[in-house]
Amino acid sequence: MLVQKTRFLSALIAALTCLGLRTIASAESLLPGQIHDYPSDKSASSQNQHQLRFKFPNDQVARIEFRSEEFFAIILQSGPKCSLTNDDRAQIQELFPENKVFMDLFGCDDYIEENITYTNINADYSFIAVFGGFSFEHANQLFKQHDLAAKFPGANIRKMQAVLVYS
Repeated sequence: MLVQKTRFLSALIAALTCLGLRTIASAESLLPGQIHDYPSDKSASSQNQHQLRFKFPNDQVARIEFRSEEFFAIILQSGPKCSLTNDDRAQIQELFPENKVFMDLFGCDDYIEENITYTNINADYSFIAVFGGFSFEHANQLFKQHDLAAKFPGANIRKMQAVLVYS
C-alpha cells in the first residue's frame, strides 16, 4: 500500500511539474516582444531595414497577431499610404546614428510580404519615425536635442507597439 501511494505521489508530482513548465512556456509566449532598436541590425535583410525589429515567438502557436512591448516613437514625416520610400527613411537614418529610424509599409504593393505594422496610427497614411525609447521623457529629450520641431514640421511623439500580423 505504501509503495502504491509513493508511486502515485511521484507520478502526481511529475505531472504537476510538467504542467507547471508548460504553463510558464505559454505565459512567456504571451509576453510582448522585446524591441531591437539597433540602427544597423546585421541580422536584418535589405528587404526589412525599414522595420523596427522585435522578438516574437517561434512556438508554432496559431495567432492572428503578436505585439512588441510599448515604446515611444517620434513621427517625423507622414503622407498618403505608400507615398514614402525606404530611400527617404535611409536618408533620415543618417541623422540618428544611435536610434533606429523605421517606417510603415504594411499594405503597400511593392511590399506584398510585409507583415509588420504599428498601433496608434492612421492606416490610410505611411510614416517615418525614429525610436524614442521606452519613456515619454526620453523621447521628448531626443525631440528637443535634435530640434525636431524645426527640422520636421508636424513631428510628434506617439506611444505605440510594433505588430506582427500572421497571414
